[in-house]
Amino acid sequence: QVQLVESGGGLVQPGGSLRLSCAASTSIFSINTMGWYRQAPGKQRELVASVTIDGSPNYADFVKGRFTISRDNAKTVSLQMSSLKPEDTAVYYCNFNARVSWGGPWRDYWGQGTQVTVSS
Repeated sequence: QVQLVESGGGLVQPGGSLRLSCAASTSIFSINTMGWYRQAPGKQRELVASVTIDGSPNYADFVKGRFTISRDNAKTVSLQMSSLKPEDTAVYYCNFNARVSWGGPWRDYWGQGTQVTVSS
């Protein structure tokens, strides 16, 4: 079972910045995509950004130009968030689409979530 450990959430004022990181603490054979999702109270979980194995990023329209996703190494992904808005307040979840053995199934693995609150 893949375990993802997130860090970097917290309270920030509007216009401020935060950096989230996510690392796999267990062995992974191969990763297809790494990504970040978020879920605000009363809303569905939504994709924020993802990056493929070749480093190609994909962003939700509501974060383009403000957030940057990066693969720091083979098992770590970060999300640099700038120009934060109150509507960015949510629990942010790390996601890896990966397999743990050659020929094994591709599965989605999730972190435990980290709270980001944007408020003055």
